[in-house]
Amino acid sequence: MTGVTIDHMVATMTFIAAIILFTGLFAQTMEAAIMYQQNRHIAIKAGDLLDSILLTPGYPYNWGETNETLSCFGLQQPGAAGYTLSSFALMRLMSLSERVEYPRDSGKWYNNITLGTNGFLFLPVSDSIDYDTASRLMGVNGTYGFQLSIVPIVEVSISEYQLDPLVLRVEVSGPGGSLGGATLGYYLYRSYKTGQYASLELLTGTVQTDSAGIGYLNFTFDGETETYTIMVYANLGGLIGLGRHTHRTFTQGAGVMPFVVDHVEGKVYLAHSWDVSDQGTPVPDYKYNATFFMLTEDFEFQVWPIANSTGGLNYGSKNYEITKLPVGYPGFMLVTYRSGNDIGMTIMPWGIGSLAVSTLFGDNPFGNVWASTDLRQVSIDQLSYQAKITCWSLQGYQIMNPTGWF
Repeated sequence: MTGVTIDHMVATMTFIAAIILFTGLFAQTMEAAIMYQQNRHIAIKAGDLLDSILLTPGYPYNWGETNETLSCFGLQQPGAAGYTLSSFALMRLMSLSERVEYPRDSGKWYNNITLGTNGFLFLPVSDSIDYDTASRLMGVNGTYGFQLSIVPIVEVSISEYQLDPLVLRVEVSGPGGSLGGATLGYYLYRSYKTGQYASLELLTGTVQTDSAGIGYLNFTFDGETETYTIMVYANLGGLIGLGRHTHRTFTQGAGVMPFVVDHVEGKVYLAHSWDVSDQGTPVPDYKYNATFFMLTEDFEFQVWPIANSTGGLNYGSKNYEITKLPVGYPGFMLVTYRSGNDIGMTIMPWGIGSLAVSTLFGDNPFGNVWASTDLRQVSIDQLSYQAKITCWSLQGYQIMNPTGWF
C-alpha cells in the first residue's frame, strides 16, 4: 500500500469522524432548541389558561349560585371588570382534601374545604365542579394538565400574647415581608351563658401595626376561661387581608357542624358532630344559637336573620336542624353551642372570600418533565388574593437525535 493511499484513507476516516462529531453537536443544539420551543409554548399556554379562567364568568354567568348545567368554565364575578372573582363559583370547586360523609343525609359525601380549627365548609360532591369537567369545558383535556391555587396575598396571623386579661398579638405580612403601618380592624365575638343557651357579645376597634408589622389588641376578660372568635382585617395601600382565631372551652367533641345541602336555596344542616367525626361516648344534647353575618360593600359584617337560629340537638332523636342562608350574599355563619357549662363555637363561610379561604383545584403536577407557572393578583369579596396556575403537557416530548425521532 503506497503512502498516497494511506494518506487518502486517513483523510477519509478523519472526514467521517468530523461528520459524526458535528452531526452529534448539531443534534444536541436541535434538541435544546426543540425543548425550549416546547417549554415556551407551555408557558404561553399557562398564561392563556389563567386569563381565560379569571376573565370570564363562565356560563351560565351565575353558575356558582345555580344548579344549571355548566357549559363554559370561568371564575370571574358576573358584572365585574378585571380580575374580580366570584366567591360562590370558587366555593363549588372540588377540593383536593379528603371527602366527608354525613350518614344522616342518606350517606351523602361532601366536598371538604378545610378551614382549620372549628371552621367547616362542606358542599355535596354532586354539586361540586371537578377537574375533569373544567378541563373538558376549557378544551385542554388530553393535551394539557393544570393546577390552580388561589391564596390570600396579605397574611394576618393571630396568637394569644397574654391570657388574663386577654392580649392578642397580630402579625401582618405580605410577599415582600412584614407590613408596617397597616390599619387593623377587628370583630371579636365573645360567647356568654344565657339560660340554657350561649349568646354573643360583639367587641370592635382599630389599631395600627408597628414598623415590624405587629399590633396588639387588649381586652378586659380572661382569655383562658372564655369562648370567643376574633376576625382581624388588615388594610394597607388598597391591599386587604383577613385572619381568624377561635378559643373555646368546649372539650367534648366537634360540637355543631354545618353542611350546605342545597347551595341554590341556601339550605344548611346544623348537624350533631357525633354523626360525623366524634369518637367515644357522645354528648347527648347541644343548645345552639346560629347567627349569619353578611359582608357589606364597606367591608363590615351585619347580622342577617335566618330560620331556626336558636334550637337544640339531641343525639339519637334530633340529630340536625335546618336553616337557610341568603343566596348570592357572601358572609359567614357563627354557631355558638353549649352542653352543660361548656361552650364552643363553629364558623362557616358563605362564599370563600368572607373568611380569606384558600383554594387548590386541579391535578397534581408531580412527575411531569416540565411545568410552567403564571401569576395574577385578583380580588374576592374585596380581599386581595394571588391566583397561580401550574401547567404542563400531557403529550410528552419529541426530541431529534442523529438517527431520527424517539
